Amino acid sequence: MEDYGEPDASSWAYLPDVCLRHIFHWLDNRDRSQAALVCKKWNWAMHSGTLWRSRAITFYGRPSRAYSLETKSALWYVKKFGKYLEHLEIKLSNPPNTTFTQKFQVTVRGLLSHLAKCNSRLLSLTIKCLEFDRWIWKNVVRARFIKNLGTFLKRMSKQLDYLNLKGARVTLEEGCELLNSLSCLTNKSFISEISIEDFFRINLPVYRSTLFHQTMSKFHSLVTLTLNYSCISDEVLDILQEHSAHSLCTLNIKCHVHDPHRQHVWGMSWANLAKRAPRLDVNFLFERVMKHDELYRILLAEIPVRSISLRSCYFSHPDWIMRPTLTNLLPAYCHVLQELTLELNNVHELLDDELLQLILSCKRLLFLKVWAYLRVTFMETLLQNRAERKCILTTIKVRIYTRHQETNEENQLLGDIHRKFRYLIDSELNYFVTIYPMV
Repeated sequence: MEDYGEPDASSWAYLPDVCLRHIFHWLDNRDRSQAALVCKKWNWAMHSGTLWRSRAITFYGRPSRAYSLETKSALWYVKKFGKYLEHLEIKLSNPPNTTFTQKFQVTVRGLLSHLAKCNSRLLSLTIKCLEFDRWIWKNVVRARFIKNLGTFLKRMSKQLDYLNLKGARVTLEEGCELLNSLSCLTNKSFISEISIEDFFRINLPVYRSTLFHQTMSKFHSLVTLTLNYSCISDEVLDILQEHSAHSLCTLNIKCHVHDPHRQHVWGMSWANLAKRAPRLDVNFLFERVMKHDELYRILLAEIPVRSISLRSCYFSHPDWIMRPTLTNLLPAYCHVLQELTLELNNVHELLDDELLQLILSCKRLLFLKVWAYLRVTFMETLLQNRAERKCILTTIKVRIYTRHQETNEENQLLGDIHRKFRYLIDSELNYFVTIYPMV
């Protein structure tokens, strides 16, 4: 007979504090607030600093009531737990108008002001997608935001180790002002990681700016630097060689069709940097920069390239002939290339043989992602070579484009190939291949 009497004390009451904190780590703010009301033990555990070290705040372009709730939640968090904060991310998503951006500026000013007073632990700061070049930012509001952010960076410059301002789209003067804030105390900055991808406005030839060169010379311990190719010059490479060669490990470079990318950078500058920074890996992302002559100017043999991503973004152009790039340009990195991503609308040329030869020539290639017009039999040939240990791929992600609306025949053939090599796929590969009609 079941006993419906008073239950024994819940085992939750005897959980060690470390277990409680681990469980509470997965709760959102609302659930944490409710859990803190259960008992004194839970309330005490909820105020542990380990639960509040990281915070991501997204401000969505919603009606005013929803925005008010987001604002209150963010302010409540910073006032109550800001002293524990080590990693902060702020993101502005789809701001609808100038009124919204003005409120956002005021809110962030309050957040940063309070953090500057109470926090001495902040290691990383990310503020994404500000897009200051849009009409929704009035000049006065943008200037106030940049001034407040610069003041905050000055306060945190001694402890901050990571800064990500991706998508800010600032002017050259505004951008250098913000970056200089990190070095204002000693005229040097020892921050280890900076992301300034899409940081400057489109069409700015940053590589020619003496002001930008002076700003970059103040960073003396960079480990990872992410930026656009419009910032790269012989002068910048020489500055990195002089001040950060001992620490520099990763350069992430984005080259977009609308950014200036016709500057001439000497191979000797890259060679000198690679020699002085032997741990350096360079990762290239190209968006709609697909012409061979443009890529030939950028992808110099002296660069220690780890990964290359070529993305046409569904666009197509008769001048985007990829065969010379696959056969003449990319094989220069056959001894260093580890990741290759190709998203191509190559409807006018088949690249099966050229792509396969490139893969087999790259002795360290581990990751392959291809979205392109290919024959389904390409996958069978690739997997056969992988089974014979002619390549060392561990990740294969392929989207095979087709101009046929009906793909039953292709899918059946793809299924047969999967069954044939299932022993290899299940045991050694991160594998995903699909047929995608492009009609």
